[in-house]
Amino acid sequence: MRGRIIDIHPHVISRDEVRYPRAPLGGVLSDWARDRPVSPDEMVAAMDAAGVASAALVHASTCYGYDNSLVVDAMRAHPGRFAGVFSVDVLKDDAPARMREWVARGLTCMRLFTTGSTMPEQAGWLDDARSFPAWECARELNVPVCVQMHLQAAPQLRILLDRFPGVRVILDHLGSPAASDGPPYVKAQPLFDLARYPNLFLKLTIRNIRMIAEGGGPFEPYFRKVVDVFGAPRIAWGSNFPTSDASLSRIVDESLAATAFLSLVEREWLFRRTAEQLYPSLAGSAP
Repeated sequence: MRGRIIDIHPHVISRDEVRYPRAPLGGVLSDWARDRPVSPDEMVAAMDAAGVASAALVHASTCYGYDNSLVVDAMRAHPGRFAGVFSVDVLKDDAPARMREWVARGLTCMRLFTTGSTMPEQAGWLDDARSFPAWECARELNVPVCVQMHLQAAPQLRILLDRFPGVRVILDHLGSPAASDGPPYVKAQPLFDLARYPNLFLKLTIRNIRMIAEGGGPFEPYFRKVVDVFGAPRIAWGSNFPTSDASLSRIVDESLAATAFLSLVEREWLFRRTAEQLYPSLAGSAP
């Protein structure tokens, strides 16, 4: 498995604050961006040490706002190792124009950040009609859309999935579901209800693995149900490095150990093949 892994959720942070000025969404810089920044060069070194062939870099909204320049420059500096995920303000009239600009610069996926470490409350704008032109632009450009949200926003997400069936949507961190109630995981039912949308993909990260373990429930039966309901070809793995506090090698070790109960074919989809469908430029990136 090592050497063939594709990571679809790492972040890079530059220490050069003149070239890449910090302007975090919400006005608060995330702790991880301040305390453990990882540059593009350091990310490549960490990937080599961890056996990660390539990665889809996710723009750090809690550091750079809507300026995706660092991700663009990382891709140019390390051709073949990175794809890029950008963010724009989808509520603004110029959102489609900004999207086309970033795609023209090589980025191939958009992310909507509606909650996170510095913005713990779920934003209410996810299904705002002002964002619809951006979603239509994503369909025209064939750009997947990552959504970081809590499951309480599932009704809003369903509106978008119904309205834009031609847009592939990637749910970050599985929507951060609660699994402490154990099988049949009633608290996570809003997630399982989303399986009827064939354009919805899931992103499993180390955050999920640790969150479920810390909540007192075993990871295996919960994720077995996720795979059975959605199917492995609709699930991809992301490290959440360096947001999650550990080396990339340790995160890979934890993730491989936590998913060892899956079949070889399921693990191939989880750690590589689904990512290749979402980010074709990374296909064939294994040595």
